[in-house]
Amino acid sequence: MNPVSLGTSDLRVTPICLGTMTFGEQVNEADSHAILDRAVERGVNFIDTAEMYPVPPSAPTYSRTETFIGHWLSSRPGMRQKIALATKVAGPSRGMPWVRAGQGMTPADIEASCHASLKRLQTDVIDLYQIHWPERHVPAFGNLYYDPAQEKSETPIRDQLEALAKLVQAGKVRAIGLSNETPYGVHEFVRLAEEHGLPRIASTQNPYCLISRTYDNGLDETCHRLNVGLLAYSPLGFGLLTGKYDGTGIHSADAPRGRMSLYERMKNQRWGREASIAAAKRYNQLAREHGLTPTQLALAFCYRSWRVASTIIGVTTLAQLDEDLDAWSVQLSPELLAACDAIRLEMRDPAN
Repeated sequence: MNPVSLGTSDLRVTPICLGTMTFGEQVNEADSHAILDRAVERGVNFIDTAEMYPVPPSAPTYSRTETFIGHWLSSRPGMRQKIALATKVAGPSRGMPWVRAGQGMTPADIEASCHASLKRLQTDVIDLYQIHWPERHVPAFGNLYYDPAQEKSETPIRDQLEALAKLVQAGKVRAIGLSNETPYGVHEFVRLAEEHGLPRIASTQNPYCLISRTYDNGLDETCHRLNVGLLAYSPLGFGLLTGKYDGTGIHSADAPRGRMSLYERMKNQRWGREASIAAAKRYNQLAREHGLTPTQLALAFCYRSWRVASTIIGVTTLAQLDEDLDAWSVQLSPELLAACDAIRLEMRDPAN
């Protein structure tokens, strides 16, 4: 994998990124370190985490993922220089008072969260510091529509940018990014940065997979024209696009250990919708009809898309990691991509 530039920043990252939200919940510390070691051995130089992780979030596990990664880095001299390390400041609480008090995300919150992440990660600098979800109300995490009546924003975007700028100027952050953003948000962050001489966002980390392609409805043009990289998360649709929940196939035995089986709350979210499961089964069957595994189709769809700067893979075992990395070699024919588009036209984006 040849590294790619992330937006207009000086970051050079591999087009596959290791996501870590399972570390500290489904994956213990020793296994987390083994997965990190294997990813680096196989050429991945990009690691993504967040102060909120692991998922599903809880007060007892809050920030455990960053702590695991910090222990890994401290026990492997020279490793920090080999990787690009990304983490995120949580947006407004969303029912998680253990993250911070109050409902907003103030400049002071951003600074405090960054300092806490630096300490847990045992590093002097974060390569990519991202706002995990917007401070303002947006249609995200399964909410389909923007509702002005739900607006509770307390911190203007310019204030957020100025807080991030201070961290960049202090040498604690190299580049900044967004996550779960909209076309408006991306454009406004870029506009204000250019207008006021503030750091420009390098990326936005949004869901992107066969059953969740809202990014293609305008945000793709925004990011392309403004040179903002997409970090595609959940490329396997929370496991739905591996075939493990289809009842057949090589991964069906993994279903009891999957997040959709382990955590009741996940079944009530966007990935657990009947429409999401039905659409995933259609794509999985399409993969098999073309001599591919569902995982190969789903990952190659992201790996080979011009829209994606880096695809974030999340795993719980070394076998899953190897399978995901091996899928880098898969090419999809124009006919197969057209068949994917035909299913989307019929079933739309049920996991948005």
